Amino acid sequence: MSSSSGTPEQPEHREPPAAADPDSAAESESDISEAEPPEPEQPEATQPEAGPEHPEPAQPGPEHPEPEHPEAGAAKPRRRRRRLLAAGAGTLALLLAAGGGTAWWAYHRLDGNIHTDAATGRILQQEESARPQRNPDPKTYNAENILLIGSDDRSGSNAQYGPAGGQRSDTTILLHLSADRQRAVAVSIPRDAMVQVPACERADGSHTRPQLVQFNWAFEFGGAACTIRTVEDLTGIRVDHHLIVDFSGFKKMVDAVGGVDVCLDQDVHDKDARLDLTAGPHRLSGEQALGFVRVRETLGDGSDTERMGRQQEFLGSLVKKVQSDGVLLNPAKLWPLLDSATSAITADPGLSSLSDLYGLAESLRSMPTENVAFLTAPREPYPADHNRDQLVQPQAGLLFKALEEDRPVQVLSDSVTTAGDGGGTASPSPFATGSASDEAPIFHGRTADQEICGKR
Repeated sequence: MSSSSGTPEQPEHREPPAAADPDSAAESESDISEAEPPEPEQPEATQPEAGPEHPEPAQPGPEHPEPEHPEAGAAKPRRRRRRLLAAGAGTLALLLAAGGGTAWWAYHRLDGNIHTDAATGRILQQEESARPQRNPDPKTYNAENILLIGSDDRSGSNAQYGPAGGQRSDTTILLHLSADRQRAVAVSIPRDAMVQVPACERADGSHTRPQLVQFNWAFEFGGAACTIRTVEDLTGIRVDHHLIVDFSGFKKMVDAVGGVDVCLDQDVHDKDARLDLTAGPHRLSGEQALGFVRVRETLGDGSDTERMGRQQEFLGSLVKKVQSDGVLLNPAKLWPLLDSATSAITADPGLSSLSDLYGLAESLRSMPTENVAFLTAPREPYPADHNRDQLVQPQAGLLFKALEEDRPVQVLSDSVTTAGDGGGTASPSPFATGSASDEAPIFHGRTADQEICGKR
């Protein structure tokens, strides 16, 4: 499954196996800097220290084949076809008016914008045997899991947000797409959760050793490969693809759609986050949006849990804005969004071309916003240090098992204001919609169709 260069080949669209043989899937706290991770010298797994934050590194990670995005799975509804035809007609008219040369230039510009992360595939391939296998059930074969990583890298154009000090992961979301592309569940992984990080390969070729540390150090230890391995070990879910988004790219995407609406339940005045807003509804520019999703100390109770809730609120509002504001059907609006989005991301080889990303977006275009759910993995304070988190069992296990089996996950929101709920607490007894295998656990969260400021 790998090419001679060591990176995984892009497989053709997978046909489901026969039923008889299923074997054949910032912390921009106003405090914008963080301590560097200590040099490795502890024994094996270490308890977090009471003072500074983080323990130490480990050894190599495994491989991550890049399956091609399935084209939708089920038959496409007529409404979706009409929307695609409209979008295609509008784009075609624009390109014809501009001339074929412009179309060729536009395609290659967008395609060339995307950065490819081939190194992660090479590292993951080395430890393929240690990774979870795809669910062999034919019904789940076209379901996909994409890891979204918000990079806290402050080099280059991101230097304005604080001194450089190694790569960090400010936000990590496991995005599950159902096989029929009618449901999506985005699960935020708490950055401060204490987890077992496996042995990871560093950028210089050296290796860390397995250890107990807070989750966001996996990205600093070994980049996307180490983060993917950590998520897979934590959830039992195989990650099919990953996308890394940086600060400046995030801002450009928000500006490209004309800003995103959010609701504040209190005034916020934070010089470092560049926010000076009153309570109530606001349409945020790219710069404001970046501060909104990263600020921590001056908004809400200062917890990372509330910050994840704000991030989920923002992403839900962004999804709704793109779908309802005609962005996908209007070439004049779509071009700046595509240009900024493709410039903002680093992707695995399976998603690093314009055709791959278009295939993914096209398969999601008819997904109802009420079926796009956002929640935080069930968490609670870590006993040894209440400034850290740990996942709650059996609730976290119920969530991850439902995703692995491509079953629905329901979310309920106590509030749709800035803080969100974000706690990810499962109901005491998930209700059953059929047999035991059809249980749909309920978690605190939100859906993309929710309006801001308590409106529905």
